[in-house]
Amino acid sequence: MSTTQDIIRMLEENSPMTDMEIAMQEITTFKGSLKRELMLLGQAYYENKTKILEKKRTVIGEGGVRQDVHNLANNRLIHGFIRKLVDQKTGYLLSKPFSLQTDGPEEYKKHLGEYFGKDFQRTLKNVGKNAINNGIAWLQVYYTETGELAFKSIPSEEIVPLWKDSAHTELDAVIRFFDVVYYEAKTKKTITIIEFWSSEGVLRFTQDKLVSHDFKPIGEIGDHFTAKVNGKEMALNWERPPFVAFKYNDEEQPLIEMIKTLVDDYDLRMSENADNIEDMPSSIIVLKNYGGGKLEDARRNLAQLRMVRVEADGGIDTLGIDIDTTALSNHIAELRKSIYEFGRGVDTQTDKFGNNPSGIALRSLYQDLDLDANTIETEFQASLEQLLWFVDQHLYNTTKVDYSKYDVEFILNRDVMINETEAVENVKNSVGTLSNETLVANHPFVTDVQKELDRIKEERAEAVTIATDQSYGGTGGNPPEADLKQDEQS
Repeated sequence: MSTTQDIIRMLEENSPMTDMEIAMQEITTFKGSLKRELMLLGQAYYENKTKILEKKRTVIGEGGVRQDVHNLANNRLIHGFIRKLVDQKTGYLLSKPFSLQTDGPEEYKKHLGEYFGKDFQRTLKNVGKNAINNGIAWLQVYYTETGELAFKSIPSEEIVPLWKDSAHTELDAVIRFFDVVYYEAKTKKTITIIEFWSSEGVLRFTQDKLVSHDFKPIGEIGDHFTAKVNGKEMALNWERPPFVAFKYNDEEQPLIEMIKTLVDDYDLRMSENADNIEDMPSSIIVLKNYGGGKLEDARRNLAQLRMVRVEADGGIDTLGIDIDTTALSNHIAELRKSIYEFGRGVDTQTDKFGNNPSGIALRSLYQDLDLDANTIETEFQASLEQLLWFVDQHLYNTTKVDYSKYDVEFILNRDVMINETEAVENVKNSVGTLSNETLVANHPFVTDVQKELDRIKEERAEAVTIATDQSYGGTGGNPPEADLKQDEQS
């Protein structure tokens, strides 16, 4: 029969885990996961720290055991495919300022411009780079020391999300862990700070001690932020964890996972080819009846004296070496093609870019990049809507106006390569068929449609003013009023 102590012990063992216990277990699992390993690899390959840096030259020694050798060439040629593809995608989709459209009032548009301006444009481009390298990127919503709403990018390898749904669209909580260096007396130490963010607040702790004196005691949840309400400072929480995920794709797979083996093989084959060129002589020397000396002596005599002593019918012959590079060239070409195909990018060295390609040819070249950009844009638009929720909540708290009822559309403007001559000709041929605004928007020289329309309007008004001030009919003065009205109607 169970005693009271047995029952208490059983209840403790089967009691729900605390937030602290959940965080510790999730972090341990995440640190040993393939997902985090790929995040670190993606960032490393973007910085050109690829697998080829581990390359060694070995020979088969005694007993068939491989041994490292240091007297042979050991080239480690790095080809920055990952960096080029990542920069190409972010430059194509996120380098140009995005557009905001809303049916809200002018003051709402002004507020949106303050939070989604040029600074945010740069932040979004960095988020895009992190999303492609890691599969998913994170923005944290916070308040600055001056009480301004702001967003900052958080390294993906420091975030463990706890999702409410299997589609990973709504957050239940976010666990963040990061190292902090501090000094204890004269000793430099490092501790890992752990944060558990939920709608109830944030729990901060370390494995063994408090982070600093201004944090809440272990087990007590702090607040997301503080704000002044009616002149009093109050601790407040968002209704959801103040983090927004930006995904590269729905599966949250990084680019490195798609093409790592192809990039590694390309680096390896090119490095081995460089080794062969450096190590392989143009010919092999054959010595006949060399007088018993060491081969090293013969090599030195040939290099210094241009002669060597042989016996009897001895002599020196050479064997030519022909290196067949056709197979290597074909293999390298296929690897490069596969890297851009499965990495969904554009190989700018392809011959198809020559001879001023037409718009149709360019669209064909950019087809894979457009396909990837479509996926990123879909994910980012959903994330920007989540970020907008925090902005609307902040505006309601500060202005007492609910702007969340208005629709807001984020339009990512792509940096599309076009045939400018062909585009200008198409615009000219469409005059009279399309509106002036549409024509101006599709002209390759225009970067800001509204500004260009304003300039055209000003120039036409100025031209009319100059025309009315000119002498009329050679007699001086302005033209008759009836003729002016006729000119304006025409």
